[in-house]
Amino acid sequence: MKALVVKSTGLWYEVMNGQKRVTARLRGKFKLDDKKLTNPIAVGDWVEIERSSQVEGEWVIIQISDRQNYVIRESPRKKGHDHIIASNIDQGVLIVTLKKPRTSTGFIDRFLITLEAFRIKGVLVFNKEDIYSEKEFDKFHELKSIYESIGYSVHLCQLNNSISEEIKNIFSKKRSLISGHSGAGKSTLINQLIPDAKQEVSEISDFANKGVHTTTFAELFFVDDSSSIIDTPGIKELGLSEIEDEELSHYFPEMREFLGQCKFHNCLHENEPGCAVKDEVGKSISFLRYESYLSILRVEENRR
Repeated sequence: MKALVVKSTGLWYEVMNGQKRVTARLRGKFKLDDKKLTNPIAVGDWVEIERSSQVEGEWVIIQISDRQNYVIRESPRKKGHDHIIASNIDQGVLIVTLKKPRTSTGFIDRFLITLEAFRIKGVLVFNKEDIYSEKEFDKFHELKSIYESIGYSVHLCQLNNSISEEIKNIFSKKRSLISGHSGAGKSTLINQLIPDAKQEVSEISDFANKGVHTTTFAELFFVDDSSSIIDTPGIKELGLSEIEDEELSHYFPEMREFLGQCKFHNCLHENEPGCAVKDEVGKSISFLRYESYLSILRVEENRR
């Protein structure tokens, strides 16, 4: 019978078959296009399960349905392997904080690139406006202008207070992947939307100005019958996977319309003469985004 994977703990998976939630294990080995994966099954996957013929009361996953899409990153623990963060999602929502902890623009751009690979909608929610100084508000408005101009939805909020209708509407009738650094407010947001979730909220270390990991495994929560959220462990770094040098610019929406106008067809938009992309930097392409592009292009560890 068909079931939805709602939690992954590594060796065992919790799946929903209708209104019934059961635990199942994976039978045999599964591959995704011969990729080296740390997790052949991800939260959001649809699978076929059957009762075990060997252990009474045990369920076994026998097949994985084709994925509509997935978000993948380089495995932080196993070199040369990738990790599927979630699959079959409608949008990715990144919780951004400009202090306690600070989310860099490089991290924001890496997250959006992982979504662009499957044309998944990206949403940025800037949290903790209550502790922003004038400097942080100026930074927010700068980033809001940049990201909205290239098609991303940007919101500002204070998640430790009552949640606004604007934020609630982001998640209506969608399956959303939520990501961000530990301490950014993912668990607080889920508790506001789904009080029964009772997600543990981390404290921010005054010494390191970073959050403490509270989410250990990815898990799907139902907001209502037509809306759900996939919570993920707090991510410190986001190593990109499956992106070649010559493909990277395709995942920057503001660069795409100029890609066929460069003098050289294999232009990397770095030092080449006659580059249409470089000509737009400071105009339709922001300096911040171009700097992120160069940073990702030049650092091999960011990408495999």
